[in-house]
Amino acid sequence: MHVTRRTVLAGTAAAAALTALPAVQAHAVTEGTPPYRWRNAVMGGTGFVTGVLFHPAVRGLAYARTDIGGAYRWDDRAARWTPLTDHLGWDDWNLLGVEALAVDPVHPERLYLALGTYAQSWAGNGALLRSDDRGATWTRTDLTVKLGANEDGRGAGERLLVDPRDSDTLWLGTRHDGLLRSGDRGASWAAVTGFPGTPTAAGQGVTLLVAAGRTLYVGWGDSDGTAGSVNLYRTTDGSTWEAVPGQPAGTSAKVPIRAAYDCHTRELYVTYADAPGPNGQSDGSVHKLATTTGTWTEVTPVRPGGGDTFGYGGVAVDARRPGTLVVSTNNRWAAVDTLYRTTDGGRSWTSLKDAAVFDVSETPFLKWGEDRPKFGWWIQAVAVDPYDSKHVVYGTGATLYGTRDLRHWAPQIRGLEETSVVQLVSPPAGEAHLLSGSRDIGVMYHERLTASPSRGMATNPVSGSATGLAQAAARPSYVVRSGWGDHGNGAYSTDGGRTWAPFEGQPAIAKDAPGPIAANADGSVLLWSFVHWDGTKYPAHRSTDHGTTWSEVSSFPNGATPVADPADPTLFYAYDSDKGNVRASTDSGRSFTVRATGLPAGDSQFKLVAAPGRSGDLWLCTKWNGLYRSTDGGATFAKVASCWASYTLGFGKAAPGADYPAIYQVGSTEAITAVYRSDDGAKSWVRINDDRHQWGWTGEIIVGDPRVYGRVYLATNGRGIQYGEPVR
Repeated sequence: MHVTRRTVLAGTAAAAALTALPAVQAHAVTEGTPPYRWRNAVMGGTGFVTGVLFHPAVRGLAYARTDIGGAYRWDDRAARWTPLTDHLGWDDWNLLGVEALAVDPVHPERLYLALGTYAQSWAGNGALLRSDDRGATWTRTDLTVKLGANEDGRGAGERLLVDPRDSDTLWLGTRHDGLLRSGDRGASWAAVTGFPGTPTAAGQGVTLLVAAGRTLYVGWGDSDGTAGSVNLYRTTDGSTWEAVPGQPAGTSAKVPIRAAYDCHTRELYVTYADAPGPNGQSDGSVHKLATTTGTWTEVTPVRPGGGDTFGYGGVAVDARRPGTLVVSTNNRWAAVDTLYRTTDGGRSWTSLKDAAVFDVSETPFLKWGEDRPKFGWWIQAVAVDPYDSKHVVYGTGATLYGTRDLRHWAPQIRGLEETSVVQLVSPPAGEAHLLSGSRDIGVMYHERLTASPSRGMATNPVSGSATGLAQAAARPSYVVRSGWGDHGNGAYSTDGGRTWAPFEGQPAIAKDAPGPIAANADGSVLLWSFVHWDGTKYPAHRSTDHGTTWSEVSSFPNGATPVADPADPTLFYAYDSDKGNVRASTDSGRSFTVRATGLPAGDSQFKLVAAPGRSGDLWLCTKWNGLYRSTDGGATFAKVASCWASYTLGFGKAAPGADYPAIYQVGSTEAITAVYRSDDGAKSWVRINDDRHQWGWTGEIIVGDPRVYGRVYLATNGRGIQYGEPVR
């Protein structure tokens, strides 16, 4: 198998040709990077933690993986997680999903990551990172196969393993390309000949790798489900393979999700489910194999059935106490997921949920608008500290919970931020410098950047993924939001986003296709666009009574993002990306007419942004054609020559002595896609991030702080909100 081997320093962006168009006079990028300090605006987790692994030989050393937000190392002294993959840049966005991780029990400094978010044809191939210093630096091998850290089965595993007989030998299970082996610590890979599993296009391939002594076991997710079909293989010498004999009745139609080996009793525990998860599971079981005798025993804590359907997910053994282990249910919505613990090898079990006491004061959003948090969902990552039997952690779709006494639980999540952020607003006045909207957890009011918002998710109504968030420019206390919810998909606030009131009414299409929303400068008019999750676009609607009644605006381009003029409440704008034109309204959104035409079209990566405090000052970001500006309300546009690709752009407080707001963008001015600031109206740019702080895909939204020069807020797809400030 061909691989490319290189030391990881930074991602680079491929060059693209510029179309010869009229241009605004501009200068070259300023040389050098000014010192910026980058940190997360704290929310606390907010994403799916798919794997947790304690090092078996080092007290306090642990690692976590996520489906889209990279990998982390636990710093026991500081009691927080350290991100390990922020160096991955724009071109490497697909590598922010961690399919699997592995440690070397003999060499504690060694760490391995198998990266690749999607296995689809449009996604890049996976990569293997290896480190000799616990993830401080990496050497990278590019693979010729695809991995799927954000696809079905992402909570299974681990699919990466250091061979118990030879620390230089690694095994990697793939979804569609069988089993791979490396004899040089991941520098090169080859398909394992003789491995009996046959991949299918729609299957899971290898779901887990686990060592039981010197024997390697491989879970297989592509069995045909017929009686006697095989979903577990093993090798004792690394060369010859066999189906594990006597596989339990009823498991042939199930997927082996995870496995753990009790070296004291020499028993291998395996969890099963009828689907790879994390969704779609309705049946499952737990079995153990006595590896010395080959005897299988079912040890399922509670059988799914009736209205209580679920699968089994995580399993972790206690290294200090023989026969003690923890397993998790998964996708159990009726009775709610739990952890079961046994101290007698599975003969009897205790549900840890029944006596659990939760403290989520550090991350209040985990109450989800209710009085108390739930035990969790999507529980497939479970670990027991090998040095502390009562220290158990488990991952959910939003956090990582931990206990030190098997009763009191709290998020063990400091430093781990996995939010996929899609909306940001930095108000010009008020307590909060930032409002955010994210996938899955909706809108938050950040009264502090260093602590999770005390109000948690925006309520009244509670909504999941945010689709719109906007502030009335001349009335910053007025904010509107839209998103997917169970009790209405839109709301407004008259106190800057602290509290919310639901729209009294909403267009019928809002139930199935809530899209971006805007408020005009004084907050008297709302304009709501509608886009279904499958991309279908619908006519926008307008309200003049804070969402009580709505009327269709047929002249607004379907699905476009409405942009309010920040100075004139009668003006709205929209970019029709299908036709490459700008439309404008001069009657407070009642009707729109076409203005500039002949602009780039056909690519979804377009953003029209209005400069603050000015009427008709518009900027258009385009993925392949760079940046354009209009100073006449969209009647004409001129191309800005200082960058050849612009993905998102925002404004902040002007530099001292400057007469125009600071401009921030994610774009490409020369060879790389990076974060830039301009203090002179886009005549020149300076890069403000660095090779260690890139965070994969960052093209959703960027805004500067209108009250603090130099501070910028950046949305990432899996690493939360990054905010940067000049080092003073």
